[in-house]
Amino acid sequence: MTPYPTKVFAEALPWAAGAVLIVLVATFASAKMARKHSVIDTAWGLLFVAIAVVTFAASDGYGCDGRRWLLLILPTVWGLRLAQHIGRRTVGKPEDPRYEALLAKARGNQDLYALRMIYLLQGILAFVIAAPILVGDFVGGVIGVVGWIGVGVWCIGVFFEAVGDYQLERFRKDPANKGTVIDVGLWRYTRHPNYFGDACVWWGIFLVAASTWPGVLTIFAPIIMTLLLTKGSGARIMEKHMSSRPGWAEYAARTSAFFPLPPKKRPPS
Repeated sequence: MTPYPTKVFAEALPWAAGAVLIVLVATFASAKMARKHSVIDTAWGLLFVAIAVVTFAASDGYGCDGRRWLLLILPTVWGLRLAQHIGRRTVGKPEDPRYEALLAKARGNQDLYALRMIYLLQGILAFVIAAPILVGDFVGGVIGVVGWIGVGVWCIGVFFEAVGDYQLERFRKDPANKGTVIDVGLWRYTRHPNYFGDACVWWGIFLVAASTWPGVLTIFAPIIMTLLLTKGSGARIMEKHMSSRPGWAEYAARTSAFFPLPPKKRPPS
């Protein structure tokens, strides 16, 4: 078994961090022009694309080429789709209330506070969550069954995320649905098909990296992403926002919170 190229891996980390920094600086400049820091949501997926591209280039001549290509293509397809979706959904809209509430806590210069609490924080999170890409690109050996299972899990994730986003967008465009709760398509089986899909994407990417040692050590990355989606800024905040809508309590009672399951039967009247 070929030893892991620790020195080359360590040399690649600053380049990946530099790519993240470039995306963040460009995003901050765009946010200043648009006068809203929610632009960072569009750039979230692009942070991983930048890491994937730089790490792929830095690992040339090391690791398994098949795995390297997978760890380039999978996060890039996911990241570009997500950036396009969020960018199109938020163009022309005002600042996200989440960022307004966060910036209201600033003491002194709001831009410096935003750089620290929004941009730097998301950059660090992206770098940590991208660990399977950073480590996996230098892993030798064959992809193996575990890696191909990871590709399958990634495909399931992209399906749930993309189809869930599409169904929600169509639902919102219908004036008859204003102020109501979506309960069609994938949303019948999970209250958050897009977040469930996002989690699957990163578990799939992890499995591609984990098919050979030391990729398995990056298991903390999909765990962190799943916790962010379920307990952090994802489902928890969304459900708090939706809880006042008519029909939400009934919908939540019969629909799985995260993992897709058949809806519970309504009790007889």
